[in-house]
Amino acid sequence: MKYLSLLLLLLALETSSAQIRLPRLVSDHMVLQRDQDINLWGWSAPREKLTVSLGGQEYKIRADKSGKWSVDLPPMAPGGPLTLRIAGKKETKVVSDILVGDVWVCSGQSNMEWVLSNTNDATAEIVSANDRKIRHFKVPRTATFEPQDTLAGGSWEVADPETAGNFTAVGYYFAKELRKSEGVPIGLLNTSWGGSRIEPWMDAKTLGYMDADALVKKLEADQAKQEQALQDFLKNKIKGEIPKTDQGMNGDTPLWHKADLNDGDWESMKLPGLWEQAGWNRLDGIVWFRKTFELSAAQAKTGGTLGLAMIDDSDITWVNGKKIAETRNAYNLERKYELPAGALQAGKNTIVVRVEDTGGGGGFHGNPEMMFLEQNGQKMDLAGDWKYKVGKVVLATGGLNDNQVATKLYNFMIHPILWYPIKGAIWYQGESNAGNVEQAEAYEELFKNMITSWRDQWGVGEFPFLWVQLANFMQPAPEPVESGWASLRASQSATLSLPNTAEAVIIDIGEANDIHPRNKKDVGYRLALGARKVAYGEDDLIFSGPVYKSMRQEGNKLRLQFDQVGKGLTTKQDKYGYLKGFAVAGADGKYVWAKAMIDGDEILVWSDAVAAPKMVRYAWADNPDDANLYNQAGLPAGPFQAKLK
Repeated sequence: MKYLSLLLLLLALETSSAQIRLPRLVSDHMVLQRDQDINLWGWSAPREKLTVSLGGQEYKIRADKSGKWSVDLPPMAPGGPLTLRIAGKKETKVVSDILVGDVWVCSGQSNMEWVLSNTNDATAEIVSANDRKIRHFKVPRTATFEPQDTLAGGSWEVADPETAGNFTAVGYYFAKELRKSEGVPIGLLNTSWGGSRIEPWMDAKTLGYMDADALVKKLEADQAKQEQALQDFLKNKIKGEIPKTDQGMNGDTPLWHKADLNDGDWESMKLPGLWEQAGWNRLDGIVWFRKTFELSAAQAKTGGTLGLAMIDDSDITWVNGKKIAETRNAYNLERKYELPAGALQAGKNTIVVRVEDTGGGGGFHGNPEMMFLEQNGQKMDLAGDWKYKVGKVVLATGGLNDNQVATKLYNFMIHPILWYPIKGAIWYQGESNAGNVEQAEAYEELFKNMITSWRDQWGVGEFPFLWVQLANFMQPAPEPVESGWASLRASQSATLSLPNTAEAVIIDIGEANDIHPRNKKDVGYRLALGARKVAYGEDDLIFSGPVYKSMRQEGNKLRLQFDQVGKGLTTKQDKYGYLKGFAVAGADGKYVWAKAMIDGDEILVWSDAVAAPKMVRYAWADNPDDANLYNQAGLPAGPFQAKLK
């Protein structure tokens, strides 16, 4: 009986291995790239003869001794739906509802991964998402040190009200625009991971590593140094030992939730805002926040709605010592808590929020208008200064976050799709590399090398590569300062020296308190303008805002020239037509705010404090919120810095 069971098991395994199998991308609702040679492949029984048919064409092939087979298909015109059949001796595999159009890779970090359901006007957009010629494939979040040939999962989805909410929002709006201008089916191959640096999306060879073992050893050594530096930083910041358990709790019993707690040693932080913006870099763990406000006796009689913006990641909230609500692991969910009658009191009221962050940014994010107490249609503003105290710090224990480790995302989220023909790629990433000026300046070489290596490895030529320049974020600076975000934008713009590239500038649609701007529609639209120029050959299209070209000195002024002026330069968000966001410096390199005016298709910039300006900057800050130079097409000028030659 034992031998019979073993024989049956071996027969079962042989039968299983003899089944016709296909890569995840070759599945129902797929989009194939038009006008390119296509190599389809899969597995079957070793040496099995197969017949492949698609679009009225039939191909006779044979698997090799390992069971691997492939078939070369000639370029196809846009259209469909088509049906793919792979027939073997005992089985026929069918893939239905195939379209032929343009396939765009969508990659980067959270702002590319950000789904349509979490954007402005999401409900109306999703309800009207009925274009079946927009398709989406989400590559699963997977990582490894060794290049893989197959994906861990994923399937093609057709845009409709049931599915579109989970599409990449930037990709969806990009596809929607291309459907208007090009009229062909659009496939979105979404391979993105929130919080990722650029290095994980690059292969070891491009980064200069010959094997995975050498890379791991270097990364572990670097990690150890970083963790020690983090511990030293936090000890200094906390002014004592790092708390490893929540000091605001005694087991499951809260201690810091009481309204009459002595919070004299608590510090102050402006909310909404992530605590990294307040100087607590790389702090993961628990921070307690407190806010007091006054109510009249009449106001205290009713309950209300408490708005706390969005909290990254989890919170427990008390009002006057009583627990009101608890939300777990929902960093992008707006907190709106109903307060019952009796929760408030005449005179002093206290809100306490225990925030737990498990990685990345922590704290409150969103617009100031999202922090309020609403009663009977009237809102009390709760944004501004809150008291806070660190309850617990969670330090890494030597592990490496996959989305921060060189090569790991490339190996499992890019390498397995390199065989799939594409039209081009859109990219939204850089926030995780903008921590300081040094990192940001190093990004230019990394970015250029990544694009070049992807093009080489995809083997479809110098395909169009479009990206989103970092949005405005964090609090505006009162004076001109150095900026990691500005430097990274400069690195992105410098990458335009590569052929077939375009940049979508969104310096005007970010949110100071939220690293994830909810306006993804304009992002997709501006990317699509770049695609129409670079990928689809609309040579006369004004596809971006004004782009700095050159300058010359005129006395105590600088005269600047631009490309992409179109029908002329203009201002926005200023009824007097003043230009804002410019700074100049003399030979000493000390920048001061400058005056600027439009003079035809040029701009004059000067400052009474600089007699002989030699350098100019525009929109050079983490959040240059007042920069207002546009062209008549309504597109913003990108940030830049320049020096007289």
